[in-house]
Amino acid sequence: MRNVILLAVVLLSLLAGALWGVWEVWFAVEDVEMSIHGFIALALGAFFTLLLGGGLMWLAYYSSKHGYDERTIHPEDEG
Repeated sequence: MRNVILLAVVLLSLLAGALWGVWEVWFAVEDVEMSIHGFIALALGAFFTLLLGGGLMWLAYYSSKHGYDERTIHPEDEG
């Protein structure tokens, strides 16, 4: 249980550091203007990236649960 708590603390610290870094970089470039089209492209890119990642994870779980990842048995391999 102690290892799980330690892992959670380390991972949350890494997440906080990454979010802080993104925050700093985002506001460090104040003089760069991004139009509404840029924000739409950014949002759509993030959405479809998450959709693709979720779909691939679903396929991995689906194939595992339905036996597509099992070994096939060839008759010549027996005996």
